[in-house]
Amino acid sequence: MPIISPDSGYLTVINLFATDMPDKQDRLLGAMREIVDAAAYPGWISSTVHSGVQELGTANFIQWRSGEDLQARYAGEEFRHRTLPLFTELTTWMKLLQTQVAFTQRHPSLGDTTDISPDRNDYTVIEVFGVAPEDQSDLVAALGPEQSWLQEAPGYRSHSVLYGNRAQGFDGPFVVTYSQWADKESYDTFRALPEDEQPGDRQKTQARLDSLSTSSEWNSYRVVHTRSAGQ
Repeated sequence: MPIISPDSGYLTVINLFATDMPDKQDRLLGAMREIVDAAAYPGWISSTVHSGVQELGTANFIQWRSGEDLQARYAGEEFRHRTLPLFTELTTWMKLLQTQVAFTQRHPSLGDTTDISPDRNDYTVIEVFGVAPEDQSDLVAALGPEQSWLQEAPGYRSHSVLYGNRAQGFDGPFVVTYSQWADKESYDTFRALPEDEQPGDRQKTQARLDSLSTSSEWNSYRVVHTRSAGQ
């Protein structure tokens, strides 16, 4: 199964798709599964398909050896003339985000690696933060090392912070968080906790995030399919 780690050196591409009808989400998932199961692109490491929960949509968490390998895929006839037109037909918007993993953290009970798989049954949340260029590194720190207190949150499993390199469908610098929770109820309770009931460390971190980020948008997902090179 894919492992999320700053040490891998992989280019991590997070492709987010929104749609407006359940049947379109189903068609998107079917198309993504088909592409993943046939993947044999030079430099492709893994793809993990996610189905939207909070809002209709899908996500694909893809690991590549390098940016050059990804650009070769984007320049190919299949992507330009089959994949992209199909996704354009089924979606209301697409964000193709190229990132590097900058930080990972897990609950102490979950060992030394952050992995993603349908077998884990995580409630996964992907959030994209806009940020000014001069604040991008500080935002990574605020979302990562400064959130060690998250390990005390009921239902928390892990979170990873990814530094945005370039994007299609998103303007300006960005940072992405990929977090795993035990269930929807745990995450909803965490997110909805009134500020005056939050621990001091969380309030301090939120104030820091408010000062650094220019926007944020999120959706929750279930991992439904994954495949790695060699499988």
